[in-house]
Amino acid sequence: MSGECITMAHGGGGRSMQRLIQEVLLPAYGNPATDGREDQALLPWNAPEGTRLAFTTDSFVVDPLFFPGGDIGALAVHGTINDLACGGAEPLALSCSMILEEGLDIALLRRIAESIGRCSRDAGVPVVTGDTKVVARGAADKIFITTSGVGRVASDCRLSSAQAQAGDVVLVSGPLGNHGATIMCARGDMALQTGLRSDTAALHRATARLLDACPETRCMRDATRGGLAAILNEIATASGLTIRLQEGELPIDEQTRGVCELLGLDPLYLANEGVFAAIIPATAADRALHALAQDPVTRHARVVGNVSSGNPGLVLQTGMGGERMLDLLSGEQLPRIC
Repeated sequence: MSGECITMAHGGGGRSMQRLIQEVLLPAYGNPATDGREDQALLPWNAPEGTRLAFTTDSFVVDPLFFPGGDIGALAVHGTINDLACGGAEPLALSCSMILEEGLDIALLRRIAESIGRCSRDAGVPVVTGDTKVVARGAADKIFITTSGVGRVASDCRLSSAQAQAGDVVLVSGPLGNHGATIMCARGDMALQTGLRSDTAALHRATARLLDACPETRCMRDATRGGLAAILNEIATASGLTIRLQEGELPIDEQTRGVCELLGLDPLYLANEGVFAAIIPATAADRALHALAQDPVTRHARVVGNVSSGNPGLVLQTGMGGERMLDLLSGEQLPRIC
């Protein structure tokens, strides 16, 4: 990557971001804890019965700061909780760091802080520490938030993208693309009038239900930047297998589908903030769906595809009987969505 500069595409969850991580960041860190390329690191912990510590961190730069169904504060809490939850962890506590631009309205900051507090209390995962810095006017864009989280993982929980096996099925927990479509419609340059709302939600209670009902779950990933297509490409690469999606089974709300058709976007690449995908044995599908149906956040979960041997990659089987590859995007569909 010599001679290149950072572009917006490096934060979009696609091919450019993967190259940045693979060629610049991971070699520099040189830490075995990052080898699995999951959304959280599992660390040894001096706790009874082999319990492990999960640790994750994330930054949030959404534009606009407030949108139908959520705001940057809700994203910060839910996003970090969900990264822990999809690693099989019980989230325990969060930290919250803010970079504030000079001139930010304190009333706006108070709204964001209240949202962070409300969402963390509703999830039962407290914010226990934090930090605040102020930069000169024009050196940031109102507010940037970084949250970190810790959780505990039971000794018998072993999730990994590399564990997918031929014959498994792909489960998604809810409708796809609603967050990304909502952000696009909420921006001043579009300002489309729709009933769309972000799906931002904490998933830890639903993932715990799934693991209780289906302890043989191979892996779970929340479908944030790059959408469902990005995380399934990563799982296919890690496992060396082919993942096939059935177009007719994909849960996409009609308004999201309409916005995507209007703007030339693909909902499979749009960010979600309250949806995860899981790879599970086919024999466990009924148990898994029954468990997720008990949680209001995942009541629309369904099986959308399967895993098979073959070249690593993601394939969409269309309603017309054809197939097309769903590769990682080289650029980005939408900037600053989470």
